Amino acid sequence: MFALNISEESVIVQALLFDNQIEVVMEKPFPKSISFVNKYNRLLKVVNPSDTLGILINADPDSMASAMALKQIFWKKVRHVVIYRINSIKRADNLAFIKFLEVDQKHIRYLKRSAITKWALVDSQPHHHKLLMGTQYHIIIDHHPVTDPVRADFLDILEDYGANASIMTEYLKAGKITPSPRLATALFYGIKTDTHNFVNTSIRNDMESFKYLYRFTNLSILRKIESSEMTRGMLAKYRLAMERLVLFSDIAFVHMEKVDNPDTLVLIADFFMKIAEIQWSIVSGVYNKTLIVILRNASFDGDAGKTARKLFGPWKGSAGGHKNAARAEIPLENILDDPEDASGLGTIVKKILQSIK
Repeated sequence: MFALNISEESVIVQALLFDNQIEVVMEKPFPKSISFVNKYNRLLKVVNPSDTLGILINADPDSMASAMALKQIFWKKVRHVVIYRINSIKRADNLAFIKFLEVDQKHIRYLKRSAITKWALVDSQPHHHKLLMGTQYHIIIDHHPVTDPVRADFLDILEDYGANASIMTEYLKAGKITPSPRLATALFYGIKTDTHNFVNTSIRNDMESFKYLYRFTNLSILRKIESSEMTRGMLAKYRLAMERLVLFSDIAFVHMEKVDNPDTLVLIADFFMKIAEIQWSIVSGVYNKTLIVILRNASFDGDAGKTARKLFGPWKGSAGGHKNAARAEIPLENILDDPEDASGLGTIVKKILQSIK
């Protein structure tokens, strides 16, 4: 069928793009040479009109916007599309995002697997969370570094993009789909948050997507979402974090002990990055018998993702991220003899983090 001198990767790509009958499970993402128009056409072949597509996300603005875009792409092309999130949402800005942009999604506890015929995963990879594992995905579109083997019928992972929403915007443009103001605002905000207003790693494609979406974005709704960052409950969390804050060199560290929502750790880590002398902000806490560590980095030579994998990878949890932002999650049973007694975790984590210096 193909000439012998064509590489195996080229054969797979050609089969994926040009043969309506062949089904190939991709073990490597598309090469960068493949255009979004070709990928868009292939994406449409993954599903059938009779399919019910389930989209799994670990919900934040970037992933929710990406799921909304994928749902729009398959509008009237499949029987039904349902978005499921694996996490609880308690951050005020994320709740405002859902409310004002009318995000239609369900918690995974309400999932009926028998009703789903095809699965998609956006802004994540299966090994990022235990609730994402064990599903055979037909579509994976992500921008995080590939650290574990990934397989899907359609696999597009673009590690240089700062936001997954930028990738999904490229797919909309390739399909000549004009985003509604609601979808455009979601994608616009997703790019803003995941690139931290282009302070984090991003490329020209992120900026081009951002500029393209601007003309369709509802700026009034955007301002309302961005201003919804504080609740009275979070004020108490910030006060506690200030009391427990430890500063050493250019590192701000705090261990929050048990938290009722891991997003609290993210907010506090971002907050301490506002200290002028700080280049690293590390916030840890315990949620659902799991140690969670959030890392933020603003130094030239530091890399939060590599640091998270180096320091916490040996504990056999999940660890990784980008140069400026990363996360580690380790079951307490991997660290402590008695997982019920986590009183000494703060000291353990602090000693490990001192090695960053």
